[in-house]
Amino acid sequence: MAKHQFQTEVTQLLDLMIHSLYSNKEIFLRELISNSSDALDKLNYLTLTDEKYKKLNYEPRIDISIDKEAKTLTISDTGIGMSDEDLVENLGTIAKSGTKSFIQNLSGDQKKDSNMIGQFGVGFYSAFMVASKIEVTSKKALSDKAYTWISEGAGEYEIIETAKESHGTSIKLYLKDEESEFLEFYRIESIIKKYSNHIPFGIYMDKEETIPAKTDDDGKEIEPAKTEVKNVQINKASALWRMNKSEIKKDEYKDFYKQISHDSTDPILWIHTKAEGTIEYSTLFYIPSTAPMDLFRMDYQPGVKLYVKRVFITDDEKELLPVYLRFVKGIIDAEDLPLNVSREILQQNRILETIKKASVKKILSELKKLQNKDREKYLEFYKVFGRVLKEGLYGDFENRDALLDLVMFKSSKRDGLITLKEYKEAMKDDQKSIYYITGEEEAILRNSPLIEQFKAKDIEVLLLDEDVDSIVMPMVTEYDKTPIKPVNNSDIDDEIKEDKEETKENEDKYKDILEKMKDILKEEAKDVKISSRLSDSPSVLIYDKNDPDFQMQQMLKQMGQDNLPKVKPILEVNPKHEIFEKLLSKSDDELLSDVSFLLMDQARLAEGMKIEDINGFAKRLNKIIAKAL
Repeated sequence: MAKHQFQTEVTQLLDLMIHSLYSNKEIFLRELISNSSDALDKLNYLTLTDEKYKKLNYEPRIDISIDKEAKTLTISDTGIGMSDEDLVENLGTIAKSGTKSFIQNLSGDQKKDSNMIGQFGVGFYSAFMVASKIEVTSKKALSDKAYTWISEGAGEYEIIETAKESHGTSIKLYLKDEESEFLEFYRIESIIKKYSNHIPFGIYMDKEETIPAKTDDDGKEIEPAKTEVKNVQINKASALWRMNKSEIKKDEYKDFYKQISHDSTDPILWIHTKAEGTIEYSTLFYIPSTAPMDLFRMDYQPGVKLYVKRVFITDDEKELLPVYLRFVKGIIDAEDLPLNVSREILQQNRILETIKKASVKKILSELKKLQNKDREKYLEFYKVFGRVLKEGLYGDFENRDALLDLVMFKSSKRDGLITLKEYKEAMKDDQKSIYYITGEEEAILRNSPLIEQFKAKDIEVLLLDEDVDSIVMPMVTEYDKTPIKPVNNSDIDDEIKEDKEETKENEDKYKDILEKMKDILKEEAKDVKISSRLSDSPSVLIYDKNDPDFQMQQMLKQMGQDNLPKVKPILEVNPKHEIFEKLLSKSDDELLSDVSFLLMDQARLAEGMKIEDINGFAKRLNKIIAKAL
């Protein structure tokens, strides 16, 4: 007998299960049946593709038994089974790196927290919500040895070698006194029908049936009533995704989603497709209403499972859908792939690539329908997954137009989110482009000096305050033949100048001051120019159209590109501001130097940047204040 300590995260999780998450206890059965189904899937695949396993006596099934006297509930399967090393790896540790994040992000809302359990592959431990002790007996297929894992959920477990006739796993739960409801056939049956009806393998239980007494023609009893026990299949064991849509009820779609996603909330929508012709396949995709905790992790768990002719192949292949659709859950079942397809072949397979392309177009078109038919529901989706959807603008050129119709933005003129189509419909007759500004905070963007002239001209500006915006938007140059431009780009100067002659006059008027400022700020600014975009502020920073702006620079640094050459912005100044009117009458070079650096730092602050030389800024500011007094 070998005793082991649980990994720290497991201990924390067990404590959480046992003492906190009671709002939806019945999900423990869903999780254990799901694990059994996975084990059957793995062995089913091997018996079809691996010569070593083809002669194995294999009858895929899940059996559930109740012992009311012993107060035990047992879930058994004939799947792949586990060795002693597997038991340690699968039940003593949590390999999934998101688990720490899961524990850290618990909200204290029991229902919400319990819904998150399955997302992190920790569903087995939910059994400790109802059990005071668990025994897992398992024998790996083709192995002679069997082992039993035993734990009371108190920080340690033990593994002993044992005897077991056939391969597979049996999980015996010693139920707590207050959990006797799970010793009733009809309670277990209702949970299975609710959560596991479309597990593709039969789930069997013993059911007591009363056979009435037999009587003769005179009503005299000739054989007393008796009770028989029959082993019955509880679930449909049908691949729901291969059924006709007309045969499937809404609740069945929803329950199947909960089964495959381990999410207890209803999906926003589902997309069921059966394609026939040159390439035959079935797909069933779901758009969740809640985001998984690993949505923004590089090691996210893909949500789509691949089957070939109903045989499970993989649920760990990120190439089945593009990364920006990683929130989609569901099934792809192809008819024409070989069962023993390798990961390398999967990534280059023409049939799968065709299915992937068609699936992406279908998902995006259904999201567009949702946007048109139910704006409120679409906004629910977009607030959760809009940032991820935007990522597609960076690399999916084939579907960019469809994505541009789906993405939404905040506006300088309207509340809420708007589409590019809505922006364009409201454009002024003489407006040449769609304009946007990027930054980290909406409040800063709304009050940015960069959009003062746009506000004065009643031109709408899109406010892009998500970190992904500065990466993807430079890749998007037009929408429906209308140019899309950032307001901090030197390229739009000619579009917003009200009076080119007046601008030329101001350039001549302030020529000497501009030349001196350019020399003073030569280490900080690429150029110093008269601005045509300012109404109230004295200065603003813009960027050459060929240079990355501040937000893009920050994003590149976060991505590990720390050795970027210094990008100097262009300082634009407002010739109508009283500061410059007064500078004309001064011949104080020291004053001009102080004002130049202060204007540069003020423009940095307005853009949400940090001032690098705080001491220098403070000294100059104090000097100017003292002179003013």
